[in-house]
Amino acid sequence: MKFVAFSGSLRTKSLNTAVVRTAAELCLPPLSMTVYEGLGDLPFFNQDVESECPPPGVLAFRALLESADAVLISSPEYAHGTSGVLKNALEWVVGGGELVGKPVAVVTASPSMTGGDRAQAWVKETLEVMGANVLPESLPIPLASAKVADGRVTDEDTRDALKEVLAAMARAAKEQGAED
Repeated sequence: MKFVAFSGSLRTKSLNTAVVRTAAELCLPPLSMTVYEGLGDLPFFNQDVESECPPPGVLAFRALLESADAVLISSPEYAHGTSGVLKNALEWVVGGGELVGKPVAVVTASPSMTGGDRAQAWVKETLEVMGANVLPESLPIPLASAKVADGRVTDEDTRDALKEVLAAMARAAKEQGAED
């Protein structure tokens, strides 16, 4: 079963990038997870360009999502919303439909007490409009700065919660016909 994960942050020491890297390490066979790190390379969304000929990087991103049995998105919270790069990436996928019906889990890691809950609500609403199967097991991670070290989630309770998210993704993908 193939999963794809990406972080909506471009920061070198991003809490959300730590989440997706940790999730990839927690995937044990028959699960595998590819961490996509090219959000910063996607051009600004332009519907004229999309309708004429999407750039190769966009086509590769779409193909990766299409090949996935489930997707994990980890989003930072900026001004009660998500990051511009994550919004841009999602805009490139609207027209292609790669997330329609696909199980998607949303994690938000934030240094705040709320765990990025507003960004999570925003991302989930956007994904629902796009037709994704947004999983209820999505996870806010509050006070994440204390739960991450050296680019990985170190807090055992949070790691266990991530394992539960991965298990929910696997169940949802299997219900939709994915092979173990």
